[in-house]
Amino acid sequence: MFIPVIMLLACIANACTQNASQDWPQYLGPYRNGTSDQKGILRSWPEKGPDVLWTANLGIGFGGPVVKNGKVYLLDRDDATGDTLKCFNLSSGKELWSFGYKAPGSFMFPGSRSVPALDGDRIYTCGPFGDLYCLDINTHKPVWKKNIWTDFGGGEVPGWAITQCPLIYGDLLIVASQAPQTGVVAYDKLTGDIKWKTQSLGGVGYASPAIAKIGEEDQIVMLTAPERAPFGPPPKDGQWQEPPIIANGKVVGINPLTGAVLWEYTGWQCEIPVAPAMDAGEGRVLVTGGYEAGAAMIKIEKKADGSYNVTELYKNAEFGTHTMPPVIYKGCFYAQCSTNERKNGLVCMSMDGQTKWKTGRKPLFDKGGLILADGLILATDGRKTLYVIEPDSSGFKPLVSAEALKEGGTGSTNNPNYDQLAAEFGGSTQNWAPMALADGKLLIRDQRHLLCVRVTR
Repeated sequence: MFIPVIMLLACIANACTQNASQDWPQYLGPYRNGTSDQKGILRSWPEKGPDVLWTANLGIGFGGPVVKNGKVYLLDRDDATGDTLKCFNLSSGKELWSFGYKAPGSFMFPGSRSVPALDGDRIYTCGPFGDLYCLDINTHKPVWKKNIWTDFGGGEVPGWAITQCPLIYGDLLIVASQAPQTGVVAYDKLTGDIKWKTQSLGGVGYASPAIAKIGEEDQIVMLTAPERAPFGPPPKDGQWQEPPIIANGKVVGINPLTGAVLWEYTGWQCEIPVAPAMDAGEGRVLVTGGYEAGAAMIKIEKKADGSYNVTELYKNAEFGTHTMPPVIYKGCFYAQCSTNERKNGLVCMSMDGQTKWKTGRKPLFDKGGLILADGLILATDGRKTLYVIEPDSSGFKPLVSAEALKEGGTGSTNNPNYDQLAAEFGGSTQNWAPMALADGKLLIRDQRHLLCVRVTR
């Protein structure tokens, strides 16, 4: 009797592990690197395109979904009122419940921003004005709340608002406040008590913290923007000049348990960092960005005295991901590298920094999402098209594609000037939200809708 019981318990544990891996509980998925264990991804679709199981209406924005135990969660937004966490049934798309709070206001490229994080029976969300909530997914009520901006001396929010996707690490909830008094802060995930915080690390960016393995240690890797002098009064000729840089941006490593800053690297500068750093293995960290920043690979090694040595291995100006980090497959990175300045499209770069190929404008991939699953890449092009791509260092190999997304509203009802700017720099679609993959279903969104698409047999 003893052996069968042990075997049964092992089977149950294995089933639970497999089920957990099929969920999408946080930004960039279960491993926070855009990779899923999902198998059986379809390599072809009917002539009409993939099977769209359901569609739900949303406010405009860029907030992506998370999925757990057959439920989809997304932080939606209405600039006139505030933020609303919505919960949908994964199978039917029916809205099961919602929780909203007041946070009115407008900013350029308006609407939702971030991706929640699920942990146990709690969900953590961070709105564009810094409202950080922990909610019980069973009672649908707040457990605790903070504001990661105003709690640490923040005044007017940054130009593109606050974009933080919470990171769960053990008993901690970690976000980058980037307020005047604090760079990164860790809360007790159950109580909201502050466990540690760093000093300001530099200028305000829009990247969330990432975890990288350095030797045998986990470290938080955080990117910051250069600091500029304040804007002065309008010049007499009416032409604004950008204030000079007074401090470089940084890539820093942080002890996740204490908040101690372990090392920093200032050899790579991104005017507006958005994509988080990426663990490239063997103590290497890849950072990528738009605005001509390109990519830099650094290697971090712990010395005998406990300090760290940071070595720049290479840079690649062509591999500049504007909004999301790459995925890795068989020793190569794949990413959407169209920025305001360069239209390199989907780019493949080897681990040693060599550009293997790029699609350029044919086809153009511009700030869309990427998920690696079953040896295939699911990608949106940032506009209307959904692709299944076979990753291959020898060339771009699309297997199937179809228009799945639509153009949507851009701009703020409170400030019509933002409509013009958003349309000028972002086009008429701006379908840049992160995707989610769970139970054979791909969750993608445009500026008005959340779609559930079947992508497995």
